[in-house]
Amino acid sequence: MEEIQIISTCLVGATTNESISDNNTPKISKIDMTPWDLQFLLLDTIQKGLLFRKPIIENNTSFIDHLITSLSRTLHFFPPLAGRFSTVKNANDDTVSFFINCNNNGVEFTHAVSPKLNVSTILDSTHVPLIVHHLFPLNNVRNFECVTKPLLGVQVTELVDGYFIGCSMSHSLGDGDCFWHFLNSWSEISRGYEVISKFPVLERYFPEKMDIPIHLPLKLDDEKLFQVIETPPLMERIFHLSKESIAKLKEKANSEMGVKSISSLQAYLAHLWRSLTRCRNIDAEEEIVINLVIGARPRLNPPLPEEYFGNAAHIKQVKTTAGELLKNGLGWAAMQMNKAVSSQNSEEVMKFYNWWAENPVLFSRGSVFRFGISSSPRYNIYGTDFGWGKPIAVRSGMAMKNNGKVTLFPGAKEGSVDIEVCLSPETLQAMENDQEFMDAVTN
Repeated sequence: MEEIQIISTCLVGATTNESISDNNTPKISKIDMTPWDLQFLLLDTIQKGLLFRKPIIENNTSFIDHLITSLSRTLHFFPPLAGRFSTVKNANDDTVSFFINCNNNGVEFTHAVSPKLNVSTILDSTHVPLIVHHLFPLNNVRNFECVTKPLLGVQVTELVDGYFIGCSMSHSLGDGDCFWHFLNSWSEISRGYEVISKFPVLERYFPEKMDIPIHLPLKLDDEKLFQVIETPPLMERIFHLSKESIAKLKEKANSEMGVKSISSLQAYLAHLWRSLTRCRNIDAEEEIVINLVIGARPRLNPPLPEEYFGNAAHIKQVKTTAGELLKNGLGWAAMQMNKAVSSQNSEEVMKFYNWWAENPVLFSRGSVFRFGISSSPRYNIYGTDFGWGKPIAVRSGMAMKNNGKVTLFPGAKEGSVDIEVCLSPETLQAMENDQEFMDAVTN
């Protein structure tokens, strides 16, 4: 493995920008956390990173200094990111409550060098190289640990012919929408903007009459919280689907069902789901599940603003048997997802929200196969230009990697999609030999 050398690590706090009017300056010191936030406490952070060709820079030190300065100015608009979680022990029922303390304790910023790692090693490898995991900060940190550890970490690694900017953000602070909102905003400030184009809405959503803060039956001194879960060897690969290939899958799925309502996303996820089921060689009667992330922002009535800065999603499971999935075809599989997503109106979203507040259930990591979908091909990833050009690729870190994890990204070409899969070597090899699946994949 190519060596990565840490040059420096520091904490970066938000700077006061006197040129910005008071109306645009967030003034908040404490933020209560919602069921959407708290459900992720025992899980890992969000880790996404961008690969860039190396620009012509005369002084690398000033380059790093510029990124630190622009990061500090961006944090002015995102005070939660530079804070920490805080806890309160509730003596009356032996529970604990969490909130976000916007204390400006700082974001971790690491400058690193990998003198033998080339852009092509990351970009052109069939399988994602293991060294990619080491291009991210705050590895193996779980969200509840951000009482003492930073809620956001940034690692800028200089490669032979490029740069990789890896970011780790607590998932209990915000979701993917928040992650890319911040990163897009940082790139704007880095390019010379005085003010970001979209201001975050920091006030958390709580329905009327809900008791806050929410009480959690969680023992933070329980040694079991810190146990390392052994996982089997896993491999990662990114499959590229072109705009034309996606259109064919969508047309086929809708045609099979005699409808027009199946989306592109549902069509290619159905294609992937069927391949994974074939390649795992499981019994026809075995139950299989796909976990879909249901975004709540547009589903509430009235809807939450697009700029809502916090988690606003929950997991919806779609279940069937292996035999039924493979017997009924692409359109049927896509329609099961379509029905599940369509049913999630404001009433259903709030049913989960209110139930969770009364019966807190924290997600936990496991070593079993879990087919779960994360991220979105709708994020503005390739518009994240820090001033030296657009990224050429996006990758994720080791956080939340389990057998069956699928991460969706927009492709570099407009309309295309990159599907990052994390699987056992045997299942991944079987997928690579699955002609029906690979017919849709672009080399």
